[in-house]
Amino acid sequence: MVQQYQSPVRVYKHSFELVMTAYERRFPTCHLIPMFVDSDVLNEETSEDNSTHKIERRCKLDVDAPRLLKRIAGVDYVYFIQKNTLNHKERTLHIESHNETFSNRVIIHELCCYSVHPENEDWTCFEQSASLDIKSFFGFESTVEKIAMKQYANSIKKGKEIIEYYLRELEEEGITHVPRWSPNTSFVQPIVAVTPPDPPTTAPIAITAPAESTKDVAPCKDNSVPVDSANEALAATPDDKLDADYINRYLGDLTPLQESCLIRLRSWLQETHKGKIPKDQHILRFLRARDFNMDKAREILCQSLTWRKQHQVDYLLDTWSSPQVLHDYYTGGWHHHDRDGRPLYILRLGQMDTKGLVRALGEESLLRHVLSINEEGLRRCEENTKVFGRPISCWTCLVDLEGLNMRHLWRPGVKALLRIIEVVEANYPETLGRLLILRAPRVFPVLWTLVSPFIDENTRKKFLIYAGNDYQGPGGLVDYIDKEVIPDFLGGECMCEVPEGGLVPKSLYRTPEELENDDIKLWTETIYQSASVFKGAPHELLIEIIDASSVITWDFDVCKGDVVFNIYHSKRAPQPPKKEALASHGITSPGGNNVQLIDKSWQLGQDYSMVESPLTCKEGESVQGSHVTRWPGFYILQWRFHSMPACAATNLPRVDDVLATLQVSSHKCKVMYYTEVLGSEDFRGSMTSLESSHSGFSQLSAATTSSSQSQSSSMISR
Repeated sequence: MVQQYQSPVRVYKHSFELVMTAYERRFPTCHLIPMFVDSDVLNEETSEDNSTHKIERRCKLDVDAPRLLKRIAGVDYVYFIQKNTLNHKERTLHIESHNETFSNRVIIHELCCYSVHPENEDWTCFEQSASLDIKSFFGFESTVEKIAMKQYANSIKKGKEIIEYYLRELEEEGITHVPRWSPNTSFVQPIVAVTPPDPPTTAPIAITAPAESTKDVAPCKDNSVPVDSANEALAATPDDKLDADYINRYLGDLTPLQESCLIRLRSWLQETHKGKIPKDQHILRFLRARDFNMDKAREILCQSLTWRKQHQVDYLLDTWSSPQVLHDYYTGGWHHHDRDGRPLYILRLGQMDTKGLVRALGEESLLRHVLSINEEGLRRCEENTKVFGRPISCWTCLVDLEGLNMRHLWRPGVKALLRIIEVVEANYPETLGRLLILRAPRVFPVLWTLVSPFIDENTRKKFLIYAGNDYQGPGGLVDYIDKEVIPDFLGGECMCEVPEGGLVPKSLYRTPEELENDDIKLWTETIYQSASVFKGAPHELLIEIIDASSVITWDFDVCKGDVVFNIYHSKRAPQPPKKEALASHGITSPGGNNVQLIDKSWQLGQDYSMVESPLTCKEGESVQGSHVTRWPGFYILQWRFHSMPACAATNLPRVDDVLATLQVSSHKCKVMYYTEVLGSEDFRGSMTSLESSHSGFSQLSAATTSSSQSQSSSMISR
């Protein structure tokens, strides 16, 4: 299996020419890299105008590997071939290297690039990526992979330090500026310049600030520029790639391999979700929750993104209004922050009438309220990151259990609690930094036995439980929360605005029927619909177009399996198969949310025509697009099983053909979709589904005119 590694962009706040001068000092050997023993030039050539310089080196490395492994392999040193292409005109250096030793057993390929910062021509960017493919190595494949990963991590860590070392060395020698290449110069000559010449007609640029003294700045995720200062604007990540300083400032300390996982997962989301990607902090939480296993993190993150879209969770803080009964009787609220700068949430669970809240509101309303608390927590973490100048990605929760008794073990209340824990665990991993449980009564072990199996093991390790008044002594509450903000009901002096709770009046209780209706309404308030796609039984959606030049827009997620998306046009309306025909074969329908419209007798090219090229969509992808209709009539959006032969579109199987496959669960896909039809006059600003995702149109619509595409670009940039 090929292992891929990607490093964040590293920025040197020095000119490209000066960085290149520092880079050349690494050869033929570098005392800062003990494993770099020697290097020989194999080939060197320069273009006629001296703008391009190519050099090929053979590098000798003393790899930090066990002596036993070296003896088995029969080598003491490993040789790499490095090819450098320096383009003075374009101001780029491309480095490509691969292993010469054991190339038939292990393939290591590394690409590096130095280039000019897109926002500041006096700064230099560095990018690095690598791949490792171990085919066989005397049975030590796992050991070799670990050694390679270790060497790669050390290389990344050392790389920037070495360049900065030589930059400081140049500065100490008085070399602060190297002129750029021009057609009239035959070579680039460093200039020693401490003071400008007299008169200062062409004074060189003197760089006085060392790289590590500059500010760290986060890139803007909406492609806008920070307004704090000019320097911060220029320090934004080039081309929306992650910068090493940004990672350290806003995400925290990560190993090179963890940085690589974050960058690769983020890139994958950009490709599959068409720009609708979560913030880096959110992606990182899912990676941490799965110990940076890319495949596992990607799976749970995609499931969570689909869940968030289906229930419009991104807009929860703007749309959710807590009922008055929650304001009066829900005993929880935000209260300052802990000693680490984490937002502090206080929950007086012992004072909460869980039965009364469930009877008055229902399970789903309580869940919505808890989700709004989590969304608010994410927002407060971002604010505290800016306030305290260090990454803050989680919050602290203080749970006061005074008053907890057997009435809190009411079965529907426990059921609601377990449901809430399940949803929060799945969609807000690694958001709880610490849970302080105070004044735990004797009944608490019973509740803990019921709840703990549903809590992730890593989360349980963050629980600190205090019985009685043990929290008041050494190692207690004051170790985690400043004395000045300890709530008054816990013996502190700070007034806490968390409601005291009490019993919910029975007059506010609602009937089971009312609660059920409210719960259904609450979770069906989504613009997305779900559909099943079976092998041999596509899902089809009919759209009638009255006015030509209307715009059909779509936004769908592939939740399970791989599908092929098609759009057809017909002058006459198709009729779905009659239920009686299905029932005669012993089935009622291929799926409760599966609709088939195109009749088996219809012929492609006669009864209906294809107006878009088929688009294959993989599991986990999110697809948005549009089609400008050319004719009135009936348009059919179709999602079909990916494994169907390409020719099947001309003779779509129906009832008789699908009987044998409907019962096979592995032949089922699931999509979640939203469509909207816009009049041509409304095309500019009414794209609900696309505006919500800040996404441009997909490349699926070959019929979309350049005019409409420019309109979409204008809309997205608003």
